[in-house]
Amino acid sequence: MSTRIIIFAKAPVAELAKTRLIPALGADGAANLARRMLSSTLHAAMSANTGPVELCMTPAPNAIEWRHVPLPAGIELSDQGEGDLGSRMARAARRGLLNNKQVLLIGTDCPHISPALLRQAAKRLTAHDALLHPTMDGGYALLGLRRFHVSLFEHMPWSTDRVAKLTLARIAHLGWRCKLGERLQDIDEPNDLFWLPAAWAAALHSRKEASHDVRV
Repeated sequence: MSTRIIIFAKAPVAELAKTRLIPALGADGAANLARRMLSSTLHAAMSANTGPVELCMTPAPNAIEWRHVPLPAGIELSDQGEGDLGSRMARAARRGLLNNKQVLLIGTDCPHISPALLRQAAKRLTAHDALLHPTMDGGYALLGLRRFHVSLFEHMPWSTDRVAKLTLARIAHLGWRCKLGERLQDIDEPNDLFWLPAAWAAALHSRKEASHDVRV
């Protein structure tokens, strides 16, 4: 069954993406990591081969911030638009379900989103109304939906440890069948850098040392 994967992403440029990591990585280092995480997520979504892949972008796709960001052929581009994260996610989810049986909503903060995990999520979702992969910090890395209700997105305390718990409670209130997936680790704060794949951490370290040498 075709499953649309919708990826929410900020342009991976300095001072815009992964700003909470700037104290640890610097503005350019945080942007470089954001670019790698975007590339990894896009590759995973395309390789999963579950259906259309949509990159829901902020700022809009034609903004200058995206001009030098390489994007793979075959993905659909859309504008997140105005409003808080909940409003933007709700619009994308509603739109995605108009022409697709199910959608997977993901960000680019979780390096452990893989083709296998996405394929498994799409398969699990066929027997449920919703699927959620929570994260260690109380949010979620993936929300799968076969039905839409705005209550899953409005008046949500985003970027707090209550997001996954409240989302699950609202799904239960709707009487929907929900599959709870494995807990994942996303990369938002400096302490989260411990969970980066070894190759990514080494690359960041090399870039940081090279930048330091240039300044000296």
